[in-house]
Order: sequence, then structure tokens, then C-alpha cells
Amino acid sequence: MREVEVVVIGAGQAGLSAAYFLRKHFEPETGFVVLDHAPHAGGAWQFRWPTLTFATVNGVYRLPGMPVPEPEASAPVAPVLSEYFADYERAFDLRVQRPVSVRSVRSLPDGRLEVATGSGIWIAEALVNATGTWERPFWPRYAGQDRFEGRQLHTAQYRGPWEFEHERVVVVGGGISAVQHLMEIHPLAASTHWVTRRPPAWRTDEFNPDRGREAVAMVEERVRMGLRPQSVISVTGLPQTPEIRAAREAGILERLPVFDRIEPGGVAWEDGRFVPADVIVWATGFRAALDHLAPLKLRAPGGGIVMEGTRVAADPRVHLVGYGPSASTVGANRAGRAAVREIRELLGARRPTAERVSARA
Repeated sequence: MREVEVVVIGAGQAGLSAAYFLRKHFEPETGFVVLDHAPHAGGAWQFRWPTLTFATVNGVYRLPGMPVPEPEASAPVAPVLSEYFADYERAFDLRVQRPVSVRSVRSLPDGRLEVATGSGIWIAEALVNATGTWERPFWPRYAGQDRFEGRQLHTAQYRGPWEFEHERVVVVGGGISAVQHLMEIHPLAASTHWVTRRPPAWRTDEFNPDRGREAVAMVEERVRMGLRPQSVISVTGLPQTPEIRAAREAGILERLPVFDRIEPGGVAWEDGRFVPADVIVWATGFRAALDHLAPLKLRAPGGGIVMEGTRVAADPRVHLVGYGPSASTVGANRAGRAAVREIRELLGARRPTAERVSARA
């Protein structure tokens, strides 16, 4: 059992941002600790498919205090950003501990938090949860799904278009990942079909800072009410790059409404329409990975967690960064700074500064 002031769970964009600001006031491993489930540095980027390049990625934002690399547009994102994150951890001496799986977070009688992991227990006065969504891919359920004779995979398992050569592919989902999958797979596959629950939300104007603030405000309103955060696309819309416009004109991105059931050889609608399929790709997004926080009973009746900024309204010891309005990379940086500021105020109110880990110069 080890004791620190603050535990950070997760070392993606949000977790490293929080650690950066914590490092200005606390010593790593004694004042704070960063626990990461992933095998290597890089957050969710390390798991992205090889064909996701800097030309196709939907935005990369630098971590605080260090510029992001600017490689060739054709460079794969995963290895470049994994190295960037690793360099960042070394440069600021963040001493991330990995692989460490957090099993549960519980409240102790003395008001502190018990963070139980597969390699021991940490006791802390405050928690920054930055676990993101990558480890909780969302798989919708449809009638007949278990009887499908082909292959089913989620975006989290996608590794590139070559594995779909000469196959009939149905891609399900209305986000940018679905669009990218279709554009890659179509030239190699025997056929591709795109299925979404709602018509694609194509963005007709430029996504400027004002639109960004509006999108964040919409998500903030939901989490303030204790509702589950909306998907990014539902508030930002799909971009229309020259490549995407060309794919739309070529008919690659013609959308079908979601099917009513899955049959052994494909997907079917009640009106009699049937699309044969060898593969179904579920580009249906992710959910926040928060199961380890269940003992704290943070969820509201609406299914979400009521938030005040990054702080959980029901428990000021707990901050969620990379959740809701801070789920974007730029939002995660800002959330990390805000969370650390409030945590310092919380700790300062609990005991004199002299009793805490001395601040770094």
C-alpha cells in the first residue's frame, strides 16, 4: 500500500496534460502517480491502424509544453505519436507506471480514496480519471446477429483495408471512422455498403473556433444534467475534405438506413431489401471507460455523471478529464490544467501547505 496526494488514471492526452500541471507542484511517485493500463506510451494512438496517416487523421493537438511532430502527410500516426508521448513523459519526468490495471476506486472512512490495482493499492486524497474510451468499444445488438456466418469486427480491431480484399463489406456507423474505412476498403472489396441510424451530418461550413465553442457548450449542458455525453459527430458534423467530396461523388458514401435484422448471409430490412455480406464492420464508437469508479456511485439517473467543469458534482475529490466536453485533444489539455488547479485548492483547504509535498521551484 502506497500513499500519494493525487492518482492519475490513464496516460493519454488528458492524463499526461494533468500530469504536466501536477509536476509543477508535486513530486512524481510521492506527490502524485500516473497509472496506465496500456503496454506502451501513446495513449489510444498506439492502437490505431497503420493506414491512419497524418493526411487522414481528424486532428492532432500538442501536449502542453512540447510541440507535436510535423512528419510527412503520408506518415502513419501510431508510431509517430507513440514516440512523441514517450519523449514527453521523459522530458517532464512523469514516471508513468505501466502496465497497471485499475480494478476499483473506493472511498475510505477517513475521506481518502483507495485505488486498487493489479499490482497493489494506492491511497490518495484526489483522483484524476483520464481513462478515455478506447477500451470500451460499443457493439450494438440486432436480431439475428449471433447467426451471422461472416466476420464481425469493431473499429478498435481494424488494421487496414487489405484484409477485406474481394469481400462484401457492410460498414455500420455515422462517424468519421466509418467514412475513412469505406474510402479505404472500397477499392479492394467486392462491394461496400454504408449503414447509419440517422442521415450523415455533413458539415457545410468551416469548423471555426465559434463552432467549436458551440459544440463544447452543447456537451457541457448534457453532462451538467447528468446525461451521457453525445458523440462528437452529433455536435460537430462530418467534415467535407476534397477526398471525401470525391468519394461522395463516386457513390462510395451513399448511405442506407439501418437494417432491421442480420441474417446468416447478410443484413435485411422489413421492406424486403437484402444486402449480402461477408464482413460487418461496426464503426459505432466507444463509451467512457468508467467501470472502476462504480463503487463511488457517481452516476445520475440519466446514465451520465453530473459535472461542474472537470469536477464530479457529487464528489469534489474526483475529476474526469477527457470526458464529455474535454474529450477532444485540445479540450483535454485545458481540462488537465483546470483539474489540477481545483485539486490544489481542495488539498490546500484540507491541511496547511507545509504539510503537503513541497512545491517545485
